[in-house]
Amino acid sequence: MLEYEKRIKEVKEFFDSKDTILGYRKLMDCAIDTQNIDIFKEVIALTDWKENNPTKEELLIEKALVVLEHIAQHPIKKYEVEHPVVAAKSIKKSYGSNKFSLGPISLTINKGQVFGLVGENGNGKTTLLRILAKELKHDAGNLAYNFTNGFKNDYELRSKLVYIPQRTQKWYGSLKDNLKFVLSNYDIPSNEIETRILMMIARFGLWKYKDLKWSELSSGYKMRFELARTLLRQPEMLLLDEPLANLDVLAQQVILEDLKSMCNSVNNPIALILSSQQLYEVEKVSDKVIFLKNGKYKDNEMSSEESTNQLVVEIDANCDRAKLLTVFNDLSIEKLVFNGGIFVAYFNGSTNFASVLESLGKNKIEVTYLRDISKSTRRFFVS
Repeated sequence: MLEYEKRIKEVKEFFDSKDTILGYRKLMDCAIDTQNIDIFKEVIALTDWKENNPTKEELLIEKALVVLEHIAQHPIKKYEVEHPVVAAKSIKKSYGSNKFSLGPISLTINKGQVFGLVGENGNGKTTLLRILAKELKHDAGNLAYNFTNGFKNDYELRSKLVYIPQRTQKWYGSLKDNLKFVLSNYDIPSNEIETRILMMIARFGLWKYKDLKWSELSSGYKMRFELARTLLRQPEMLLLDEPLANLDVLAQQVILEDLKSMCNSVNNPIALILSSQQLYEVEKVSDKVIFLKNGKYKDNEMSSEESTNQLVVEIDANCDRAKLLTVFNDLSIEKLVFNGGIFVAYFNGSTNFASVLESLGKNKIEVTYLRDISKSTRRFFVS
């Protein structure tokens, strides 16, 4: 089955399961993949109807499936990723003797991939993003870009490579008018501009807010606006610095899933690198997680030798250290550390996670939090 057909099938399954909100977002992703203005107009009309009829879920699903059938009649060709969109080799950046130094760092990322960038504050995340975005010069190493049709100047580079800092600049006018202004600077037919911006407004859940101004939006919706403005430009690489900082937990999950879905577009995939303090949320959607500590680089990929070497488990339980050691006495526990209110247990690689769960259950230990972090970048934080 073709990738596009899989996405269509997935949308149908969401609607069949009454996962209407998620199904509708995925429906819009399929519509955007077509780049067909008539399809956009159908989705825009349906979105307006949906916002005015919030309780008519069954009828919404019925209407959405009709639109989905129309989308399915516009098969699209999958973009084949053959080369990294950016390749960094032995990148270094120093701020002087006895001051912070980044690198050497080498990485490659293809369109459609999502990389998470994590680490404590002051360890080089923003510096690395700014170097990749060509906003900051590196002192050593090579940085090469391989965009579709190349780029002739800095303007074209900025169209294909977009960096969104944590603190975005204030904009003026209504959200909708600002998006019109942005898109008018690109080679878009004037009769398509309104339709394209309304499609992106719908996709990022901004329909009710399209006539509001900057000062009238919350921090979370300002970030959604920045993403809508950016994706209208159809970049090939997107660099986000702490996009989750001002969002609640649910909004973080929605934004990350939306970004993952849109970066995995069938015909217009995007390479995404995002920095965040929300480690577990980022790990769920990332193909690779990069960990920076003191400017040095590690990632969550492990060799076969490392992966069988140790089981590392974080535990928050209503018992003391001595009791946990007794519970795990038969599980080849090597070390138990109390780390910031949570226990971190290190077991021999022969121990599996299911055995840990079983021992805690048999001993009736009240557990409020439990996670296997053996392959998570979290293990670098607690080392």
